[in-house]
Amino acid sequence: MVTPLLYLVVGLVLGFLAGLGIGGGSLLILWLTLFANTGPQTARAINLMFFLAAAGSVCLFRWRKGDLNFKELLPAIIGGCLAAGVCSWVGTKIDQSILEKIFGVLLLVTGTRELLYRPRKAK
Repeated sequence: MVTPLLYLVVGLVLGFLAGLGIGGGSLLILWLTLFANTGPQTARAINLMFFLAAAGSVCLFRWRKGDLNFKELLPAIIGGCLAAGVCSWVGTKIDQSILEKIFGVLLLVTGTRELLYRPRKAK
């Protein structure tokens, strides 16, 4: 049974990962759909709200530390917003089962890359 305390613990763990820059959204979607019996569309919406809150707080701390250069970030922000809007619109036109398969493949590819990744040695 999923309790509010369990939601809090999961949120803390995933917030910790977000603070490290690792993310955690994929893990949140998996947890919501597999253990909390949340529908895929609702899980994605919850993930977006979690991301906004986590990314906002992380960005604030990084900005205060001096790690963010908005002149360099602006093109990425604009491109990301445009791509997110277009893909969200396209996602409403595609069958839900196809989106779930695409997401599953993306998780497998990302997980495999993370398991096999070796940092390059400095020259």
